[in-house]
Amino acid sequence: MHVLEHIGLGRYGDKLDPDGDLKAIGELLRVLAPRGDLLIAVPVGKPKVQFNAHRVYDAIDFSNYFNGVSLIERALIEESGDRGIIENPSDAQFREQAYGCGCFWFRKT
Repeated sequence: MHVLEHIGLGRYGDKLDPDGDLKAIGELLRVLAPRGDLLIAVPVGKPKVQFNAHRVYDAIDFSNYFNGVSLIERALIEESGDRGIIENPSDAQFREQAYGCGCFWFRKT
């Protein structure tokens, strides 16, 4: 939970690498066992990098980074937090966020 968005930005002593998050996703997919589950939570909204703090991802683009696994479910905790966890939100609900929390459940097939 909330690690990928920091990788490669140097905030925690790691080397600067603009593709650090994508490389980490590749490694997660490499070590994931067949039929294994992968649960990921990242900031979602209008995509941006807030150097050197974190990235904010477009939720739809983010799902597409996970080739070779199936998206089982996604959820959203809106920036306001007023509605709690929204299960299987629409793309529009994700894109309305400036800084929400996207939760993704992938399974390796």
